[in-house]
Amino acid sequence: MEERLNLRITINPNAGFCHGVKNAIRLAEELILEGREVYCVGKIVHNAEEVKRLEQLGLKTIAKEQLSGLHGKTILFRAHGEPPATYVMAETNGNTLVDASCRVVLKLQDRIRKSHENGEKVYVYGDPDHPETIALIAQTGDAAIAFNDLAQLDFNSLPEEITLYSQTTKSLAAFYEIADRIQKHGIRVNLNDTVCRQVHNREAKLTAFCKKFDKNVFVAGKESSNGKVLFNICKAANENTHFVSGLAELKKEWFSAGDSVGISGATSTPIWQMELLKTELEKW
Repeated sequence: MEERLNLRITINPNAGFCHGVKNAIRLAEELILEGREVYCVGKIVHNAEEVKRLEQLGLKTIAKEQLSGLHGKTILFRAHGEPPATYVMAETNGNTLVDASCRVVLKLQDRIRKSHENGEKVYVYGDPDHPETIALIAQTGDAAIAFNDLAQLDFNSLPEEITLYSQTTKSLAAFYEIADRIQKHGIRVNLNDTVCRQVHNREAKLTAFCKKFDKNVFVAGKESSNGKVLFNICKAANENTHFVSGLAELKKEWFSAGDSVGISGATSTPIWQMELLKTELEKW
């Protein structure tokens, strides 16, 4: 019989959904319980296990292109926010729109829109393919520029002055480093720190948490932008940190008998998923 590892497991008390994700999921569950047929534009959260749970309850995930074919349905916008054109599409054909866009994201959209209207050259430090960033750029009629790395910018063609924003889930330290490097190229930067503090404030606490344990398991959806940021912070604090998106990815060879193990997650990782991991590891 295989000898037990007797791992000592602790879940990070500061992990779990951020306010925006909590609100979107709460609204989805309430609408479903009311008996409505609810269609979410895109995955409600970048976590496959949570999406699966909600779809089993009845939530329907659709692509934006499918909106025009819906009539008299309840349309839910997730926390990431949507371009202005999506609002028009959602409210046609007698549909009811429930907007769960995060308040922090909506405020950022408004700021970017006003900067563009003022004639400023708007740049957004963010993943150009991320739904939040796509919606931010759309506030300017797609005139703003999104970039995830300075290598994506051609400094020879940049304006003398730019207005710089950030996707809310980016690393604060990386954002300021990006701004500093742009300024060193002789470009004036009108800096707008728009990194969400719910995300940023977890960084120092995550570092302290991960240092306490022999090993760490960080769980997040593979598509989670915030998950990538926080995992790298955890890994930097403790090199014995492993990323998983679900139970099936756990490996016994990561651990030694009697190890203390910390479990953390992204702002899009549900507490129940971390609890499942804890239960599984305690069996080993």
